Amino acid sequence: MRPLFHPSMDDVTVEGILHALSDPVRVAIYADIVGQDCSQNCSTFLKVSDRSIPKSTLSLHFKALRDAGLIRGERRGVEMHNTSRCAELNQRFPGLIQAIVQAHKIQLDQRKQTADAAKRKRAKQKARRK
Repeated sequence: MRPLFHPSMDDVTVEGILHALSDPVRVAIYADIVGQDCSQNCSTFLKVSDRSIPKSTLSLHFKALRDAGLIRGERRGVEMHNTSRCAELNQRFPGLIQAIVQAHKIQLDQRKQTADAAKRKRAKQKARRK
């Protein structure tokens, strides 16, 4: 098995980080990994934001996150466990990761509120028609 590539923190760029996190699935995966105290198995993310993600696609997302320097992957038998490199990234780019993760959380909350409001509006309209 080939060893996993993990770039040196000196090679990690803001552009690389932003590019890796520009995909909605990857930012959701990364925000979840950042929010955990322990490593996350890749299979944990077979469903992201209520969408099923094929294993082959998931592998590509994790590779993009690793190549950008956002996570560290470790093989444990047949499983791949991933941890955030937040502490290292925060030393290189203070506050960047926290700001991105917080912005993602705000965006998710706003989308949920909008969806809930739309659902209530449809329910009221349906009740009026009866």
